[in-house]
Amino acid sequence: MRNSFDWTPYRRSTVGFDRLFDFLETGGSGAENYPPFDIEKLADDHFRIIVAVAGFKPDEIDITAQQNMLTVSGRKGPVAEGAERKLLYSGIATRAFERRFQLADFVRVDKADLADGLLTIDLVREVPEAMKPHKIAIGGTSPVIEDKKAA
Repeated sequence: MRNSFDWTPYRRSTVGFDRLFDFLETGGSGAENYPPFDIEKLADDHFRIIVAVAGFKPDEIDITAQQNMLTVSGRKGPVAEGAERKLLYSGIATRAFERRFQLADFVRVDKADLADGLLTIDLVREVPEAMKPHKIAIGGTSPVIEDKKAA
């Protein structure tokens, strides 16, 4: 049974809870459930996304990383002439899909691999040195910046 409650007034007064309201509006079913995926933490700054893409070939899958968004999409190629199959039952889903993953700042795609029907995407978080926290000495002398032009 579909929930007919209107969440619009609450959406206007909150920031950053769009996914929660989308979840509530779909009744918690999650409109995007194909293809299934896992997210694994390998180390502090290394992560892995594993997407089940059984039946897809590498040239039928597109992986795009743009700003903080990773998009994985797949589309089966046309069936070759004379290769038609007469299926009695079809349980392997090979429909077109698009799966989006929001990436945190400074996360980049390291590599991707397809084996045994699983697409594996390795991610690495590389925070620039200037953005990392550093200790400041209290009561110490301020750092001296040398001017190379004066020398």
